[in-house]
Amino acid sequence: MTKETMYSWHLSLRVDRPVEGCSIRPHAYMYGKKLDEKELEKASNSHTHSKICRQPPPNHEFSYRWFRGPTVEPCAYEGCPRRTSFSPHDWSKHALGGSGCSLQCVSTQSSLYKATFCNASCFVKAWKTQYTVSDAPQLRNSTPTRRRLGSYADDDDTRSVGSANSARSGMSNYNPPVTPREITVGGVNSTPRVNNAAYIEYGGVDSEEWVEISRDQIYIPNENDVGRKLKVEAAAYSIDSGELLMHRVVKTDLVLSRTPVPEKRNLVTAKPAGGGGARFRIVTYNILAEIYATQQQYPHADLWSLSWDFRFQNIIREIVDVGPDVVCLQEVQADHYESHLYNAMHEAGFEGVFKQKTRQSMGMTGKVDGCALFWRRTKFHLIESYSIEFNELAQRQVTQVMGLNPRSEEGSSILNKLSKDNVAQLVVLELAQQTMSRSTREPNQVCIANTHLYSNKDYPDVKLWQALHLLQELETFIMSRGTNLPLMICGDFNSTPDTAVYDLLSRQAVHPGHPDVNTGDDNGPNILPDIMSITHSHMLRSVYNSVLGEEPKFTNYTLQFKGVLDYMWYSTQNLRPLSAAPIPDEIVLTRYGEALPSTQYSSDHIMQISDMQIIRPP
Repeated sequence: MTKETMYSWHLSLRVDRPVEGCSIRPHAYMYGKKLDEKELEKASNSHTHSKICRQPPPNHEFSYRWFRGPTVEPCAYEGCPRRTSFSPHDWSKHALGGSGCSLQCVSTQSSLYKATFCNASCFVKAWKTQYTVSDAPQLRNSTPTRRRLGSYADDDDTRSVGSANSARSGMSNYNPPVTPREITVGGVNSTPRVNNAAYIEYGGVDSEEWVEISRDQIYIPNENDVGRKLKVEAAAYSIDSGELLMHRVVKTDLVLSRTPVPEKRNLVTAKPAGGGGARFRIVTYNILAEIYATQQQYPHADLWSLSWDFRFQNIIREIVDVGPDVVCLQEVQADHYESHLYNAMHEAGFEGVFKQKTRQSMGMTGKVDGCALFWRRTKFHLIESYSIEFNELAQRQVTQVMGLNPRSEEGSSILNKLSKDNVAQLVVLELAQQTMSRSTREPNQVCIANTHLYSNKDYPDVKLWQALHLLQELETFIMSRGTNLPLMICGDFNSTPDTAVYDLLSRQAVHPGHPDVNTGDDNGPNILPDIMSITHSHMLRSVYNSVLGEEPKFTNYTLQFKGVLDYMWYSTQNLRPLSAAPIPDEIVLTRYGEALPSTQYSSDHIMQISDMQIIRPP
């Protein structure tokens, strides 16, 4: 006799820490697993969020409900700042001492019995003020119990496995509707329509303490949610029959308030110079793409503080508050440019262009970063816009300049070394309000280049090759215009001031003995031209070096690396820097975390800011 095949159904539901103003999306996933005899016996005795069925899960869709919980006391220690503050700064693991655990006193002989504390430090401080309650029954264990901050409450989760026609639902007291034909499930703005009484019954939500606030998939917490927990319920329904398959309820952490506005960064003014034309403010900023913002890369940071929705709110506010006219951004993720960044910048008065790296996306559409360049619409009009792909320049170098077959051993070796997918942007902007003098026309255009060079520190020759070819492309472009076009080159050059890239940009040449041009045979084929050919005609200077007298100590501040990688270069014959905003001191950067990103600074780079002026011709 053939044994009947059985499957275990599982419903996974996770939600990130909610923060005021930041959209949160439930991560709901239902799947089935075919069981052998041993697994079937084990599953039958399990109390996990699963059930056993004769078929694999059918095609399904989810419906959601959100609830706001009652006010709670986050910490029983009266001296704890988290009793009244729900700022992300106070609730990060940096502020909590890295524990991430709340504790509850279980000693019935203590006056602190059942009191909950946000971390071990607050419990220790409160314990010094406790006293013995003599008439209470004694328990064996008086050690405080620990639970992860924001862990899901058992009373909700154990009651949320129930589903229709379940062989072992764990919800025998519930009687949900079998075919909820009134339910509509869809995108962000969809609203499921259900029999309310039946829905509350199988949801296990106490309507007296928890208030329903939304039936959309995505929820954006507001000021009424701050300091409370949220509860989200996900119900999976068969697409064909409308039958309720499984559902689950989880609680979130306490909702945090918006990140406080950071301290204003003051501008240091350059020595005054006579004359001058139009002025504009420009910034450059590597905003850290989500695909790189992992806890493995930044173990000091809270997972919720690395989420794009949280970081985006901080980053866009930081950019807009500076009041720039031109914005050069690196590590802009393609899907986020479309879904978040462009719309936010457009609403703030900007227009922009985007160029993603040449490589394919990392697994999903849009999961690839690139460069974005914005300009204020009331300040500038776009005249020309181009993009540069270094892979394409490498192909041209191998085939046209070196005369190699790209499929030959030598040709493919050079192409493999140079094809790193990096890109650059180039725009010509014209002042929207042109000023005219009686004798001469004011210069009214400026060329802005934005780039992000190769990051691998073991290939300085590749970075130098990219910088050289970027400068050559800009040289050809400006000379073809036949005008004295002011030029700025901004971006993340992944090169410190002691590198050949910095020398080339600042000195128009590289010393023959520089180690970056003498990398040896172990670094692959030689890709650089003769040292005398590594040059350009641009007269460039670093904005920060010009205004402050030196480069900053760092523009990138992580646990692994602290140094300068980002620059703003300008053509000295027709532009002058009027001011620059110094990079904050280490004591400021580490106030809310031992490195970046933190709850205050949402990238591992620091934005550079400068006021520039176009020089009038004599």
